[in-house]
Amino acid sequence: MRHVGLIVYPDFQVLCFAALSVFEVANKEAGKRLYDLQVLGSGGASVRGSFGQEVTCMPLVDDGFDTLLLGVGMDIPPHDRRVSEFLTETSARTRRIASICLGSFVLGDAGLLDGRKATTHWNYGDQMRERYPRCEVDLDRIFVRSGRIWSSAGMAAGVDLALGLVEEDHGRELAAMIAKGMVLPHRRAGGQSQHSALLELDAQSDRIQATLAYARRNLRNPLTIAELAGVACMSPRHFSRAFRAETGRSPAQAIAQLRLEQARILVEQGSQTLESIARETGFGDSERMRRAFLRWIGVIPADLRRHARTGRRIDLGA
Repeated sequence: MRHVGLIVYPDFQVLCFAALSVFEVANKEAGKRLYDLQVLGSGGASVRGSFGQEVTCMPLVDDGFDTLLLGVGMDIPPHDRRVSEFLTETSARTRRIASICLGSFVLGDAGLLDGRKATTHWNYGDQMRERYPRCEVDLDRIFVRSGRIWSSAGMAAGVDLALGLVEEDHGRELAAMIAKGMVLPHRRAGGQSQHSALLELDAQSDRIQATLAYARRNLRNPLTIAELAGVACMSPRHFSRAFRAETGRSPAQAIAQLRLEQARILVEQGSQTLESIARETGFGDSERMRRAFLRWIGVIPADLRRHARTGRRIDLGA
């Protein structure tokens, strides 16, 4: 059984516990206790979260942890000398240390990011680069693994990171079962961009939001204006006008963006052939997908997959 600890800072976001829940669900799905879970506090026997609730915590004592997670609030956490010393002292004996969102600054304060790659929330990238010049900050990933140091780009991405940790321990099948049990819409690989096409399109009305969600689920289909207008219960002409007014894009442009995003995720995951991905995401064939990648993000799918496998940085235009 692996010992997993979550270190929480004062004013931590409660969503940090979602990452810890991944290991709890792993125990349930596996039918046996794979992980022993513990919450540790940087502020003593209890720590107050951002909602004002007190959480009972264990002290910062090296209890033979296999994995340590770091949970903080919505601002860069103040340097806590006790946590830095604890992480420094235990890092040689702890197999993995992982930060959730701005917890990456805790890693940096402890000197654990020197010579490594890491990520954090996109809004704090410049501050992280300035503060830890010996760290390669990668803001084009929702989570990053650099040796035994892992980091996630945001609070929700901490769930994706935790699924990656479980997959490393017990395989993809169990990770997929956990994602299904937590009713996640889909598992996101670490290579996925922090920026979502659905968020960027940002439709206001329920009808257009429902249409975008339908399109995201049915990228294999042609997704004609008539089909999408039918989902929205509008005439094609009215739908096209309303869609552009809300999203700033034509339906065709939005669908192309969704196809490209999903194809990129699948290419980086590496579990399907490029031809299969092209069919699944509505490009039809790998050559059409190749041309779209080259035009819009400046790299062909094969090169993107190769870089994802090696873990090397590749600069993309989208």
